[in-house]
Amino acid sequence: MRIIVTGGAGFIGSWVCEAYISEGHEVLVIDNLSTGSEDNIPPEAEFIKCDVRDSAGLEKAFRQFRPQIVNHHAAQINVRSSVEDPGFDADVNIGGSLNVLRLCAEHETGKFIFSSTGGALYGEPEKLPADESTPALPLSPYGISKLSTENYVRYHSRTHGFGHAILRYSNVYGERQNPEGEAGVIGIFCEKIIGGGPCLIFGDGEQTRDYVHVSDVSRANLLAAALKQEGTFNIGTSIESSVNDIVRILEEVTKTEFTTVYEKERPGEVKRISLDCSLVAEKLGWSAQVTLREGLLRTWNWFLRERN
Repeated sequence: MRIIVTGGAGFIGSWVCEAYISEGHEVLVIDNLSTGSEDNIPPEAEFIKCDVRDSAGLEKAFRQFRPQIVNHHAAQINVRSSVEDPGFDADVNIGGSLNVLRLCAEHETGKFIFSSTGGALYGEPEKLPADESTPALPLSPYGISKLSTENYVRYHSRTHGFGHAILRYSNVYGERQNPEGEAGVIGIFCEKIIGGGPCLIFGDGEQTRDYVHVSDVSRANLLAAALKQEGTFNIGTSIESSVNDIVRILEEVTKTEFTTVYEKERPGEVKRISLDCSLVAEKLGWSAQVTLREGLLRTWNWFLRERN
């Protein structure tokens, strides 16, 4: 299959590209390199530097590559940035996505796979873990833009007749995570520990997330490409882990003493979240395989190699 991966030079997108290539698919990466790196792109993949808001550039890429599947990972993903500038967040996440969806319709692409969010979509659910039927009540513009795009995906799929899969990620972490451009407490903490700086914790550290390793996420994207029916699926571990839990495990796996500094909590971020992933287990046969401790050790070892 010929697959376009937007955002394929980024942390998650590059893992997805590798998964597709390992199964013999042809991959074209479209990325503006604002947070991704050309070094992340597998050598077997084609690459076009292009912003998803650039309609003309996207049109040329679609016309030349003729994708059968489009996997859309290009996005503004920083919750804090979305709070500070909702307009930019919407321009990239909604406007850019609409450009890609329009071209899928015009070029008769067979399937659209969308990387959405479970961590920011459900707000503060009454029941955890949250399943896909949990009301979507996002607390940030980032969550709002992802929810809006989900609806546009379903609309375009229904109107233009191409298939779709929506993957609602929990908090993804792992090797190649960019602590500067892509928000992620684990990558940030690893960088701080190596540099000898303090690890900043916003709030009391008891806020929880569902941390899923990027290798498990890439496998979910591989299964989604082969999925015959349409669907929206949570991708996580169904386990709540606090920021203080992350600190404790990092102390164990790094065998390093480091300082933590607590600061006031930030607006737009949820207190507790974990995702019920029984539907994706039933429909795709997917479940997370990497434990948090194993994933943190792998991530830490990668940061050590990269920074030394």
